[in-house]
Amino acid sequence: MSDNNFIDYVKIFCASGKGGAGSAHFYRARGIPKGGPDGGDGGRGGHIILEGNDQMWTLLHLKYKKHIKASIGGGGSRNDRHGADGEDVVIQVPLGTLAKSDETGEFACEITEHGQRVILLPGGRGGLGNTHFKSATNQSPHFGQPGELGQEDWFILELKVLADVGLVGFPNAGKSTLLSVISAAKPEIADYPFTTLVPNLGVVQHRGYNSFIVADIPGIIEGASEGKGLGHRFLRHIERNSMLLFLVPADAADHSKEYDILMSELAKYNPDLIGKKRLLTISKSDILDDELKAAIAETLPKDVPHLFFSSVSGENLQELKDRLWASLND
Repeated sequence: MSDNNFIDYVKIFCASGKGGAGSAHFYRARGIPKGGPDGGDGGRGGHIILEGNDQMWTLLHLKYKKHIKASIGGGGSRNDRHGADGEDVVIQVPLGTLAKSDETGEFACEITEHGQRVILLPGGRGGLGNTHFKSATNQSPHFGQPGELGQEDWFILELKVLADVGLVGFPNAGKSTLLSVISAAKPEIADYPFTTLVPNLGVVQHRGYNSFIVADIPGIIEGASEGKGLGHRFLRHIERNSMLLFLVPADAADHSKEYDILMSELAKYNPDLIGKKRLLTISKSDILDDELKAAIAETLPKDVPHLFFSSVSGENLQELKDRLWASLND
């Protein structure tokens, strides 16, 4: 997916439809010049609805359509005819989309399933016709109820990528290379930092018909939780992953320190991330001999399992997939 086409944050203005007015009509027919009230109710205004679509991966379609308005409800008419409801506006969004009010920051909803529908703004109710106001003391009400006004607000839509495993590491840790060899994804790969500017998803096939989804998240740097580098822009994508796969390259100066920095940035951004399942891996391990691997293993934290692998030589790639699958299904 082109970097320019991946949009995970948009602000849109939404306005639901006004309800139709109730009718103040009276029945008239040959021989019945003064019939009773028969005004129908107005139709409700159109809703603004969010709907999940598992074939969408970006909010690009909303980038240039920032004003979304639903139609008004039809007015009631004679013979107790109900006015037509206003047409709803259904906004298709990718799974993992969260909506909140731009003004108050109040959470509105999140879409996590295909076909899931949530009314973001309800349309105004239709007004009652004059038949509802007939009484013993007022048998000829000459009024109907006006329709209820619709609602309007600016909303922020944020996309948080849904994946089973999130790849976490510094730039150039080998995340994109790993994704390219264990899945059919084709992320851009180069030997300079921040090659990956958007999250990439890949479906990993595992021993037959089993599969899981891995997300390559753009590299984290120290201070990312404070907005440095790509900062908050992509840290939020890690929140939806079931487990985290940490990558520290074999040629790192201090493997344990790199892992500690990554954990620190995640904790500062969202402490709940610390509770996710984790696997620490040393990438590019084809440059290490057994003695160096043993020395590095001694320095790694004891509270998280670790594994050495190489995307180039294929070392331990099947073991890596086995561990991820076992952890996801534990």
